[in-house]
Amino acid sequence: MTPLPRIPVSTYRLQFHREFTFEDARRLVPYLAALGITECYSSPILTARPGSTHGYDICDHNRLNPELGSEADFDAFTSELEAHGLGQILDFVPNHMGIDPQTNRWWRDVLENGPSSPYARYFDVDWDPVKPELKGKVLLPILGDQYGIVLERGELHLALADGALVLRYFEHDLPISPRESPRVLRHRPEALENELGADSHDLREYWSIVTALSNLPSFNETDAARIAERQREKEVARERLVRLLEASDPIRRHLDDAIRHFNGRPGERESFDPLHELLEAQPYRLAFWRTAFHEINFRRFFDINDLAGIRVEDPEVFEAVHRLMFQLIRDRKVTGLRLDHLDGLFDPAAYLEALQRAIGPTWVVAEKILSEGEELPTAWAVHGTSGYDFLNDLNGVFVDPASAGKMRAIYERFTARGAPFPIVTYVCKKLISQTSLASELNVLAAALNRISERSRRLRDFTLDTLRDALREVVACFPVYRTYVNAAGASEADRRTIDQAIEGARRRNPAMEPTVFAFVRAALTRELPSGDGPGSGVDAADRFAMKFQQYTGPVQAKGLEDTAFYRHNPLVSLNEVGGEPQRFGRPPAAFHQANLRRLARWPLAMLGTSTHDTKRGEDARARINVLAENPEEWRQRIIRWSRINTTNRAPVGSGWAPDRNDEYLFYQALLGAWPAGATEADPELVQRLRDYMAKAIREAKLHTSWINPNQAYEAGVAAFVEKTLSGATTRKFLEAFLPFQDRIARAGVVNSLSQVVLKVAAPGVPDFYRGTELWDLSLVDPDNRRPVDWGLRRRFVDELEPWFERERPPAQALEGMLREWHDGRLKVFVTACALRARRRLPSLFLAGEYVPLEADGDRREHVVAFARRADHEVAIVIAPRFPTRLAGEAQPFPLGPAAWADARLTLPPELAGRTYRNVFTREAVRATAAGHDTGIALVDAFASLPVALLLAERDA
Repeated sequence: MTPLPRIPVSTYRLQFHREFTFEDARRLVPYLAALGITECYSSPILTARPGSTHGYDICDHNRLNPELGSEADFDAFTSELEAHGLGQILDFVPNHMGIDPQTNRWWRDVLENGPSSPYARYFDVDWDPVKPELKGKVLLPILGDQYGIVLERGELHLALADGALVLRYFEHDLPISPRESPRVLRHRPEALENELGADSHDLREYWSIVTALSNLPSFNETDAARIAERQREKEVARERLVRLLEASDPIRRHLDDAIRHFNGRPGERESFDPLHELLEAQPYRLAFWRTAFHEINFRRFFDINDLAGIRVEDPEVFEAVHRLMFQLIRDRKVTGLRLDHLDGLFDPAAYLEALQRAIGPTWVVAEKILSEGEELPTAWAVHGTSGYDFLNDLNGVFVDPASAGKMRAIYERFTARGAPFPIVTYVCKKLISQTSLASELNVLAAALNRISERSRRLRDFTLDTLRDALREVVACFPVYRTYVNAAGASEADRRTIDQAIEGARRRNPAMEPTVFAFVRAALTRELPSGDGPGSGVDAADRFAMKFQQYTGPVQAKGLEDTAFYRHNPLVSLNEVGGEPQRFGRPPAAFHQANLRRLARWPLAMLGTSTHDTKRGEDARARINVLAENPEEWRQRIIRWSRINTTNRAPVGSGWAPDRNDEYLFYQALLGAWPAGATEADPELVQRLRDYMAKAIREAKLHTSWINPNQAYEAGVAAFVEKTLSGATTRKFLEAFLPFQDRIARAGVVNSLSQVVLKVAAPGVPDFYRGTELWDLSLVDPDNRRPVDWGLRRRFVDELEPWFERERPPAQALEGMLREWHDGRLKVFVTACALRARRRLPSLFLAGEYVPLEADGDRREHVVAFARRADHEVAIVIAPRFPTRLAGEAQPFPLGPAAWADARLTLPPELAGRTYRNVFTREAVRATAAGHDTGIALVDAFASLPVALLLAERDA
């Protein structure tokens, strides 16, 4: 790719919302600079649904979110960034929009004008779906009950707003097609004439407006001239009506009376007939929210009904969606992009090419989740992923693979659940395609059926057969999606499709095998050319590409949001992009991943916590420790469970929580327990209650978001409260706290190790808001709680003299180790490492990567590598498996004695030099004498349990 005008060295993610504005961010800039950060990485800042806490429900791509501040506030923020030498990475959402009709003017126009809207092409709507009643309409599944019931309860009512009729349903405000408004305006015309007189100017104007509205082109018109006519004339009529209503009280009273009549009277069913007939004539069809499972006819973001997919593959849409973002890049107010949910796009490769042509050389990473063995397409015009692959490569290093069998056996004995994770995932993905994403599957099956009907050799496949085959193939898909496009299927795509087809065949021996051959041919764009009029090649190509937009949401909802909450042997492995069946990774695998990244994607983002991770990085680091002592873990959970037996509640034929959910709870509690706490405060109790409520709904076994089981949910909530603040709490905490303290201390070693490995690895390290202190958060919304910025500023100010200029006194280091609970230690390690990286960007961004090993029986306890660029050298040494290394001793602080006479072996070109520890300023000599060549680990870890060493001339 073209050389970049600005290369990020490190990024820091900020989450904007109305409680954290541009002005709040501006005040943080000096702190970020002091921390050693080079780029502010901003969550979406464009106009979102009012009150949005995340910004991914963008309603206007071309306006800054007013809840975050004014343009002047934004300019002040970017000026502050520039003044401190920081760039801004923007999280951009090209796949979907929030469709709040009050905020999203494009969507509102579509609801008002249907296919005749100039924005109809902007959204991925099927205007000719299988259900004939939806032809030319958008299904709006927003009702809380069946349509007829809602209508006859009087919950739908008309109103007049700025000269146009609208329909209101609680917080929803929907337009009424202007061509259909005369149904209301013509109500009781004789009464109006009697009041005003036949010669009244106001009456003539009124009927002229009614005639103009009646003569508007239909909302099914797609001719450009007729669309323009409808847009122009409806506005002229509306403005005329506004003026008339201001001038004529009788006409306003007449319209009020007409609206009252149409709104009906609860208890009189027939009184709602006029409103029903009016609503049936709209370009949308109101429906019960559950209808979306089977009939929705617009592409959604996953299964979220108020996020609609947009068609950025259309050049007009592409330009309209990116206009402001392009301007921000031209003005250098945005210096890089993180692209959200790229897998949702029709053709990601083509989109990235168009984006690169528009913005030129700019750092761009894509949110792309890579499954085991999957590689990012090398042709993509990006600098890498947003870092989930790195997260799992790194996290696996701290999970002992030797404990896999024992940990699974403990889990299976405690929960009586033994299904392998691939089976759990298969079942969960089928569930999703049968429920929340069934409508999209129906659309795909209908499209495939139309293709089969065009060939006499394929037409005998029934719609049901095709739907079943597609569901099986999707459930067996090993990755989020393939990338078949106009150029055809790559070899990687073919392997993926063949693997899914083979899996589906194997699991369904009773199904007609030729149907899978047909599906494979359709997905790889290898269908025969047809044997009759209209071979349907274009339809087949479109089917293959639309199918790819479906497998990703099924994978995300089935794997991340269902299977990850059902299969809990070690939940630190249940992470976005993770493979829980792969229990830990040796350092060699971590090194190989880093070498591949350096060779192919040297500027990819490296993440350990994000707004979407299932738990905070330090909670994950703690839970990993359980695999170091499976036998003690087994004894502890049995004891805890016995203590808490009376806290479980009978629900139906089972108990709340069941053993699987109880097993999950204990791991979550170990991860989230505040450092140094001796009891659970009300905030922690509520956090665990909320987490368990989300977890059991996501698992979809006893309850779900769609069909809540209040008895089971209440039983789980009561279990959390009774365990942490009930009659058995004292006894439980006596059994829990000593073990928790040892796990937390060992977790500190893991946490510091992952900080230094992330900062020094090939790529661009990212730090999620606030994670420079201990991040013990759970899944969102827990990880979006307010951050105590004042505390972090104070720590950095206090530690400032020791970051670079002065050697930290021994008592200062000892104090941070002794008082590790407060998090200063992590801030110190993070800032020292980031500042070193900022000072030597070429070393860490492009330097050679050299895997290193320790000798003797300490080899498995060290992850180490060197970075080298010309005369610059950095050596990173990080411990792993601290409880096994320390034996019965407390695993933190992990003192020099734990390393005995172990050495880090160095290649000759790195030996015989003096290095200086970035954290302690201590000099460490790398000897070059026979079997003693290298660095004594007792020297590297003399004062801290992690080391980042720079060759003396660079220190």
